[in-house]
Amino acid sequence: MGFASGSAAKMGFFRRFGLWLLFSSLADLRSGDGFYLPGSYPHEYQVGDALSVKVNSLTSIETEMPFGYYSLPFCRPQEGIKDSAENLGELLMGDRIENSPYRFKMFTNESDVFLCGSNPLSSQDFDLLKKRIDEMYQVNVILDNLPAIRYTKKDDYVLRWTGYPVGVRAGDAYYVFNHLKFTVFVHKYEDANAARVVGSTGDAADVIQTTGKSGSGKPGWMVVGFEVVPCSFLHNAESIKNVKMYDKYPAKIQCDPITVAMKLTQNQPIVFTYEVAFVESDIKWPSRWDAYLKMEGAKVHWFSILNSLMVIAFLAGIVLVILLRTVRRDLTRYEELDKESQAQMNEELSGWKLVVGDVFRAPDHPLLLCVMVGDGVQILGMAIVTILFAALGFMSPASRGTLITGMLFFYLILGIVAGYFAVRIWKTIKCGDHSGWVGVSWRVACFFPGIAFLILTTLNFLLWGSQSTGAIPISLFIVLLLLWFCISVPLTLTGGFLGAKAPHIEYPVRTNQIPREIPPQKYPSWLLVIGAGTLPFGTLFIELFFIMSSLWMGRVYYVFGFLLVVLILLVIVCAEVSLVLTYMHICVEDWKWWWKSFFASGSVALYIFLYSVNYLVFDLKSLSGPVSATLYLGYSLFMVIAIMLATGTVGFISSFWFVHYLFSSVKLD
Repeated sequence: MGFASGSAAKMGFFRRFGLWLLFSSLADLRSGDGFYLPGSYPHEYQVGDALSVKVNSLTSIETEMPFGYYSLPFCRPQEGIKDSAENLGELLMGDRIENSPYRFKMFTNESDVFLCGSNPLSSQDFDLLKKRIDEMYQVNVILDNLPAIRYTKKDDYVLRWTGYPVGVRAGDAYYVFNHLKFTVFVHKYEDANAARVVGSTGDAADVIQTTGKSGSGKPGWMVVGFEVVPCSFLHNAESIKNVKMYDKYPAKIQCDPITVAMKLTQNQPIVFTYEVAFVESDIKWPSRWDAYLKMEGAKVHWFSILNSLMVIAFLAGIVLVILLRTVRRDLTRYEELDKESQAQMNEELSGWKLVVGDVFRAPDHPLLLCVMVGDGVQILGMAIVTILFAALGFMSPASRGTLITGMLFFYLILGIVAGYFAVRIWKTIKCGDHSGWVGVSWRVACFFPGIAFLILTTLNFLLWGSQSTGAIPISLFIVLLLLWFCISVPLTLTGGFLGAKAPHIEYPVRTNQIPREIPPQKYPSWLLVIGAGTLPFGTLFIELFFIMSSLWMGRVYYVFGFLLVVLILLVIVCAEVSLVLTYMHICVEDWKWWWKSFFASGSVALYIFLYSVNYLVFDLKSLSGPVSATLYLGYSLFMVIAIMLATGTVGFISSFWFVHYLFSSVKLD
């Protein structure tokens, strides 16, 4: 998922015309031209300037539960532990970024730096360290917004990891990585005048002079890479009794990542040291995230899109046959016959023409249908807008939490659209009567948020019980409730008011007082509806693998250009599938098409959930413990409910348009 080097000046121009990134994000994956990821801006450092090193939560793909860095007996900064500025998205994702005791100075190499000696390991700390090592927890260190990256070689492949493991187990012994070898890659400004950078917030351009802030004429340096090599080194605890933090360790430390020596022993202290080396690099600042966004399998993404296009072409052919041949032919014959012939034809023929007096009969549970469609419009709109902004580069990994924050913001704002659609459909079903629109709007505002609150609260109790940083604090719960009640609810009610004032969609035909009996079917209609979800699932299952890997395997996902294309294709396939299924149902005189059109495309969520279970069994074999599995299934259930509402809404709206168009062409006396 990556991009190679490119021209900074050229990319600055593209950033001013952000729409280009929607297309270049696809083209660059093949061409290898990189571009600047908005969300941060370059910091210029002079030689000797202090660099702020931070730490994030400990993470593991074994448990999927993050824990605070200082929950383990690591060295603590002299000035005390301080939280860095965090946004809502970071808190929801379980990130807890704090200051660290590591102290770097720009272009100042240091070796054998003594950090601290821990207290003798208590039985509690000893057991906790062993548990975190068994669960393969990674320590995440950040410098200038870049996570530390670690390279390992397996056979002929070079594997990239963010962070480094707490330790390693060899037989019955546990070893901790207590010496870190940092390498910081820096790049010097080349432009003799200034580099103009536009941030993703649209603020005025920052002009960064290459002569440095002091005006001394010395070139400034930017951090463009951050690597770490962890080592397990057996220190002499007796020799550091009079050594203070940041003093030089009395002996030379040889960092060998292949061998381990610092064995965990109860009631014995752990000595922590580090070294740092600065290396001038040719990597330019706009391309410094390339190592993290290195794309794997670009051809697979293109195959996914090609596969989706083939499904769309197949379904589009069926739709064209229905609209241009069958429907047009039937309408022409129907209109050319005289009354006597029409009556005779109605007796002899069966099909969609015979349900003309029942096709717009109100469905069962119309209120629930309107509420689900309203929430589906809100979720679909949020997904499209968020992915579009991410594809344009405004929600890059350089800005942690912006993707989740953006999703929440757009969801709240689009409450007005949800209320409008739900109430207008309600008014249409009621043939122009808008009474009860307030109740519809309230239910729209509470239905999906209520489901989300129930699922997330249940999972949060599990995280609280595990003392994980992934647990949402009570204060954040209150903030989310206030955002919902003060923003989403009023906007949804406003949208409902606008929907009540808007004209309803008039039915082209009258509805009979007595409903027509639906003839018995050879096969259960719901079986066909559930099976229809396989086609939308076929358009996204390849991309779904990459999304699941980024969520649960600790990988960075940034091919939002591909994701936007796949989302558009998914919407088209859902519309076509539901349209075809609706026509098939009314052709066999089944006029109860409302809910079936919703679930014909919404049933894709069932296959996504089954795929999630399959992913848990076969790809997340290392996921340990019932708590981790429950968290995984809970978040998967939350995801598929949102997908069901969004895709079902697409199917219902397309089918409603099709049925309205079809029967508006029928002339009745």
